Amino acid sequence: MEKSLEFLVNGEDSGKRLDRFLSEHLHEISRSHIQRLIRSGNVLVDTLVRKNAYRVSGGERVLVDIPSQKGEKIEAERVPLDIVYEDEDIIVINKPSGITVHPGAGVNRRTLVNALLSHTSLSPYGEPYRPGVVHRLDKETSGLIVFAKTARAHLSIADQFKNRKVEKRYMALVWGRLKEAKGEIDIPLGRDVHDRKKISSRTRKGREARTIYRVIEHLPGFTLLELHPVTGRTHQIRAHLKFIKHSIVGDTKYGGAMWRGLQNKKKRDIIRNLKRIALHASWLSLTHPSLSKRIEFYAEVPRELIELLKILREN
Repeated sequence: MEKSLEFLVNGEDSGKRLDRFLSEHLHEISRSHIQRLIRSGNVLVDTLVRKNAYRVSGGERVLVDIPSQKGEKIEAERVPLDIVYEDEDIIVINKPSGITVHPGAGVNRRTLVNALLSHTSLSPYGEPYRPGVVHRLDKETSGLIVFAKTARAHLSIADQFKNRKVEKRYMALVWGRLKEAKGEIDIPLGRDVHDRKKISSRTRKGREARTIYRVIEHLPGFTLLELHPVTGRTHQIRAHLKFIKHSIVGDTKYGGAMWRGLQNKKKRDIIRNLKRIALHASWLSLTHPSLSKRIEFYAEVPRELIELLKILREN
């Protein structure tokens, strides 16, 4: 579906790079996609083609043409869904670990988007392979995720995420014993200078990242946490917990094979064979795009994590 959008630069936006200006107004589209649109001439500033680094000025009009793309059709697939809530505007899913949210590089089958398209229609707003997607969960993470079914709902919820009006709570089982019962991790994050596939504090372009945590339970050698990400950076919770030296159980990307150090064979085996990270998006609250009232959802802890906790509690 081809779309044309127009934005007026106000005084507060004056001086910003063109790609940054658009990423702040088109928050349902990735910055890399916006940069491609600018380079391909699909963005005009007062009828002129400009570069990504062009600094916009107050009063300028920015016209964006988002063309339809070949191959943007996504195959609908009948994959079981755990639907927590659904109406004409949104659908909330309790995502299992091991499933990707939307098609992308190397993945075009058996994603949540493929499954949802066999059940309902999704908002056409956004990038071709992300219909209805307003936020994401890592493949290995389980829990609540909301999708938009209409363009109005998409814009409303995306704006709430941008302005930190959506509240989320996660449960995580981490290595070691946290001394403080509660606290905040306020460490800027960005692409790691030594490994671009990771997010860390060792970065040249750190962005604000804040995570509030509360201890739920101490277990022998582990801590069960509730986490509230104030900001929404990629891999934020995982990177922050690694920074304070309490990586999430099962997170080999940010914690390594720490199970090797366990003396108890039963505990060592269940963690080695976990096949996921012990991170679950358990609670979500937002303002409904049509009803204009706060709604909240809760997702029970998955069975495999309950079994893990049961074994770790054994003395």
